[in-house]
Amino acid sequence: MTKPSSKVAIITGSATGVGAATALLLAQKGYSVVINYSKSEAEALATQAACQAAGADTLVVQGDVAQDADCRAMVQAAVQRWGRVDALVNNAGITSFAGSANWDALDADTFQKILGVNTVGAFQMVRACVPYLKQSPDGAIVNVSSIAGALGIGSSVPYIASKGAVNAMTLHLARALAPEIRVNAVCPGLITTRWFTDGIGAEGYEKVKAMYEQTTPLGRACTPEDVAEAVVWLVHGARTVTGELVLLDSGMHLGANVILPGRAT
Repeated sequence: MTKPSSKVAIITGSATGVGAATALLLAQKGYSVVINYSKSEAEALATQAACQAAGADTLVVQGDVAQDADCRAMVQAAVQRWGRVDALVNNAGITSFAGSANWDALDADTFQKILGVNTVGAFQMVRACVPYLKQSPDGAIVNVSSIAGALGIGSSVPYIASKGAVNAMTLHLARALAPEIRVNAVCPGLITTRWFTDGIGAEGYEKVKAMYEQTTPLGRACTPEDVAEAVVWLVHGARTVTGELVLLDSGMHLGANVILPGRAT
């Protein structure tokens, strides 16, 4: 076991998208990072290479956060390697792009699968990490939630429910784990990732993106790097911030169908 002076962060679902961007930014901040994936091994190895190029020590760990044994194994791999865990970023997430009216697509198995990853998985990772986070002078947890959980809109009812539960859990854990561990969440709106494009198709994505850009006050979708910057601020800075649900939605929460002056209606 090696015990570097650098802090250690575990980022679930970090082969691609927001997770990969977060791992790289933390690596650039001097963290050792655990890169987790469930299926995307090639992408996880590419993320590892980028983090190593930034000077970080890394571990790549395959695991499904819906499985408690995988969560515990991931944390133990980090502890065995570095002897510590300073930050947990619960980023792994899935959905069903079923909309709100396609009831036949929303059976109990689909509901349980989405909740299992998005909500139960986040809790299981927290439970596995807490004993080590409490030993850190700056223990931090950031849950990557969604505007879906704050506004009740999104790709499907199970996804909305799972993220609403993550938001409520964030508030509870912020109280329960203080003062040793800070717990916050980020709630992005539309993110320009392959995950979303693959879910609704390129044409559908472009339509949604155009509408989003027309109807939000700031008029722009999040990039993975935008979300990662907020996550890393909550991990690496924000020392007096806990129990916050940070909305990264270009102002969508200010009101639906907001059209800015000079924009097409």
